[in-house]
Amino acid sequence: MTEGRLRTFVALADTGSVRAAAARLYVTESAVSAAVAALARDLDVPLVQRVGRGVRLTPAGTVYAAYARRVLGLLEQGRAAARGAADPARGPLRLAAVTTAADQVLPALLASFRARWPEVDLALEVGPRRHVWRSLAAHEADLVLAGRPPGDLAATVLALRPNELVVVGAPDLAAGFALPSTPWVMREPGSGTRATAEAYLAEHDVAPPRLVLGSNGAVVAGAAAGLGVALISRDAVGGELRAGRLVVIDSPGTPLDRPWHAVAGPAPTATTRLFVQHLLQAPHWTAPPAPVPAVTESDSKP
Repeated sequence: MTEGRLRTFVALADTGSVRAAAARLYVTESAVSAAVAALARDLDVPLVQRVGRGVRLTPAGTVYAAYARRVLGLLEQGRAAARGAADPARGPLRLAAVTTAADQVLPALLASFRARWPEVDLALEVGPRRHVWRSLAAHEADLVLAGRPPGDLAATVLALRPNELVVVGAPDLAAGFALPSTPWVMREPGSGTRATAEAYLAEHDVAPPRLVLGSNGAVVAGAAAGLGVALISRDAVGGELRAGRLVVIDSPGTPLDRPWHAVAGPAPTATTRLFVQHLLQAPHWTAPPAPVPAVTESDSKP
């Protein structure tokens, strides 16, 4: 049960194809098949089954793939921790961020961090909310920049930054805005902002027409073109607001306070902490408040 076999199996699970897994790993298709077959023999359970000309995971394979991802993530995290402990300024740092944070919050931070610590081995993965939290849970990311982490995730919040969600629209559309009937433009399913917008409309018991666009940039452009209004981070529309292409609409209960969270696993690496120290020196970022100790019965006695 070698690391190479695990990587091969995860590549097959991710791509759903022996050919695609081989292309990803730069090996032959027979090498992929042999590695997965050897892993199945080690486990004494079938991991894949033939479906037409392709393959798919068995129930056992689906379960095992999740463990394999975590094992590989832990191995990478261990390497990162060891290299960072030896010299934090030369260790690896695997960042993951939701799209708005990657577009609007991270670029200046990464540029200033790179200027100060040029030998840190930086990698950035950008994806929807569910994807970045899954990366952290699987130990595939050292630090995530996103909204509030899921309650069942073993994680440590290391820094916070204010983030206001506002309803915006083109000036002409904003002039006649009506919450129940004005069209809305939204991100794709799975986006944290999309989920927040849907919850906001449900809370106000309205169901206006909706147009789904495939990216943050498309939502901003669609709103500026008058296709509808959007609930979006103020960070993402600063230029459009200053130029007058969009205006903030006084919609009930807005703006919404949804701060950015910088979140690591329970044991952040030394290089991760080096980046967080840099983060806390940047404008608007603060350390999370310390938890208030519980008062015990003995504490309350004179």
